[in-house]
Amino acid sequence: MSLYQILRRPLITEKNTMLQAQGKYAFEVTSEANKHQVKEAVEKAFRVKVMAVNIISVKGKRRRVGRRIVLTPAYKKALITLKEGDKIELFEGV
Repeated sequence: MSLYQILRRPLITEKNTMLQAQGKYAFEVTSEANKHQVKEAVEKAFRVKVMAVNIISVKGKRRRVGRRIVLTPAYKKALITLKEGDKIELFEGV
């Protein structure tokens, strides 16, 4: 898998924005990716040193659409902790 297939998109939420002060960033990753692949992809893509990777599997939620109840897609989230002093410029100013 290439690094562009592993990292799907950055997750920009209010909670994740507060975690950036601690040097932690969140990404949605492909469901087949493991910690080693995510670490390598982030280091190559953003030229930073990754200290830790935590992976969370987020289950889909049930939503009501008209009369039907549908399930939102499940996804995998990676919480990246960077070396102190490093930061990802993609998230700055958001």
